[in-house]
Amino acid sequence: MSEVTTAPALTAKDFATDQEVRWCPGCGDYSILAQVQKVMPTLGIPKENIVIVSGIGCSSRFPYYMNTYGMHSIHGRATAIASGLKAARPELSVWVVTGDGDSLSIGGNHTIHLLRRNFDINILMFNNQIYGLTKGQYSPTSEEKKVTKSTPMGSIDHPFNPLALAMGADATFIARSMDRDPKHLQETLIRSQKHKGASFLEIYQNCNIFNDGAFEVFTEKSSKADETLFLTHGEPLVFGANKDKGIKLDGFSPVIVDLNEGHSKDDLWVHNEKDFYKAQILVRMFDDPRIAGHLPRPFGVFYETERACYEDVLQMQIDEAIGTKGVGNLDKLLRGNEVWEII
Repeated sequence: MSEVTTAPALTAKDFATDQEVRWCPGCGDYSILAQVQKVMPTLGIPKENIVIVSGIGCSSRFPYYMNTYGMHSIHGRATAIASGLKAARPELSVWVVTGDGDSLSIGGNHTIHLLRRNFDINILMFNNQIYGLTKGQYSPTSEEKKVTKSTPMGSIDHPFNPLALAMGADATFIARSMDRDPKHLQETLIRSQKHKGASFLEIYQNCNIFNDGAFEVFTEKSSKADETLFLTHGEPLVFGANKDKGIKLDGFSPVIVDLNEGHSKDDLWVHNEKDFYKAQILVRMFDDPRIAGHLPRPFGVFYETERACYEDVLQMQIDEAIGTKGVGNLDKLLRGNEVWEII
């Protein structure tokens, strides 16, 4: 009787390459790379079945540093290339690594169409609110009045809200994390991968050269507890250093209440990842001018739903076209129902 051998368990080192990691010292990309490498062995997916596709930008060096299959593609087109790959090889675990410029400027159109088609692909969108690779121009997520090399008098563009954009494109999984919270980032990466469909994970990433401290208020120990709101499905929205602040809805507007002054957790908004309408409020909490007061920034899974994946429906059409005999009729397919007889 032959012995059954099992493959050795993978570790984070198995997903690291021999390439020198070339980001600026202190860049948030180092942390994101480390968390992805730590998470990959826990997914139970063979390395040869994982593909990482990137576009152009600092984040897009990612495939060189991951010991998987990968492609460093062209500006803004990682989503299109990944879609084609997933359609042809649906069994693969496909990841898109992109930045706010790559995915929301030249690649914005491709991003929204991947989301609406719902390919089973994981999009990791590194948001540093600046163009880093091309040395500090404003990006589609830079705040208004942002002074950069390309906007010396301040940007007059209204910025994209990436998660609101994803909601508008009918993404089936929407989440946010940050580079300087390794545990939360690992948890959110795992949730993204487990989702069947297009997952859109925005990761706040510090560019310490051209936009240092853009998200400092959410990462520094002195301010993090009061400035961040971590979402947990089925749990009330509570935050603060002493967990004594909460969020409740006044009509459709979120307001802060003090749990030490006549309010209890029973009064609070309970997070529901399946609630499409409340997710719309959550993604707009920090930039909706109709909402008064200083509200914390939400992190975690905002919304998740189920919808048929593009590659699965495509395969169903192929199977139907081939028929039970396994032979298709190309002439019949091309002719369709609209034919004319010329006399």
